[in-house]
Amino acid sequence: MDLLQEGSALPRGLSFSERVYIAPSTSDNPDGVTVAIRNAQGAINFWDSSFASIEEWACSEKYLGADILNQLSFLRNQKSKKTCLGRPSPLIMGIVNVTPDSFSDGGKFEAAEDAYAHALRLFESGADILDIGGESTRPGAETVDLEQELARVLPVIDNCKSLGPLISIDTRKSKVMAQGLDHGATLINDVTALQYDADSLKIVADRNATICLMHSAADPKVMQDNPTYDHVLFDVIDYLRERISVCLNAGLKRDQIIIDPGVGFGKTVDHNLVLLKGLRFFHALGCPILLGVSRKSFIGKIDRPGEAEQRIGGSLSALLYGLAAGIQIFRVHDVDETRQAIAVWEAVDKMPLA
Repeated sequence: MDLLQEGSALPRGLSFSERVYIAPSTSDNPDGVTVAIRNAQGAINFWDSSFASIEEWACSEKYLGADILNQLSFLRNQKSKKTCLGRPSPLIMGIVNVTPDSFSDGGKFEAAEDAYAHALRLFESGADILDIGGESTRPGAETVDLEQELARVLPVIDNCKSLGPLISIDTRKSKVMAQGLDHGATLINDVTALQYDADSLKIVADRNATICLMHSAADPKVMQDNPTYDHVLFDVIDYLRERISVCLNAGLKRDQIIIDPGVGFGKTVDHNLVLLKGLRFFHALGCPILLGVSRKSFIGKIDRPGEAEQRIGGSLSALLYGLAAGIQIFRVHDVDETRQAIAVWEAVDKMPLA
């Protein structure tokens, strides 16, 4: 973080080599924004300003003005939009791991009947989405054979599709995506942002599916081997901006794309904290944001390492930080606790002082 500098006046005459990132202000000022500019040498300056001032500034910028105005437009849309995937937001995505080796609940729901019973409990607890996955992507995880992954997830999708929540298939393989959609899923959750399998993008585009693009630094087996970034927040934003562009060029619409900064995927504890601190900058990409922090190991590295089930307090703390930043979807193991935490936070937030 030694590259951070404080800015004074917004600069004039930006070049192609510079990058601009804009976020809604953290203050109570509804017209406030924060601007970050990264130059070719990697130095990053921050300014607090207003929508009106940034619009005026953008109109004077020959090279980056259009990008700045686009980001402001996305931020305005985000402020006014109260739904996500056709439902009131924020949404709770309940995790259904049909695996023997997931980091938190591996082996508990490997049998289809156990996975369905778990999914039913999540639905009854308030899950808006059920995310069904048959291959662990925890650090160090091995790849699962295609037929085995299909055998794990398809019976569970068949059983869950009539419950009511949206069904998400958590996979990086195009054939699992295709068959998951055939069996009733409507959302693809790919930790590789459609880069693992060359056919994935075509499947999503041809089926007109909704896709969640997540940032991960590498394959799960090696992703925690010394992850390095110039600046993790803005590197991840740049990556997701490029993946969104690929999807748009393939024919997808922006409202079919969800983005996930990938907390815990090829990141150190400090990387994860910087991402959480800067979540509001992701809104300028113009897509709903999914946040997955549930029971992740960085929580135990901050306070009392132990079993994953002992990280619920830290999970909720990070989740509420995301709620304050305007995150639209939360992927969680503990739906009851999440629902209650969101309800109380929103009740306090809406309560006037007079």
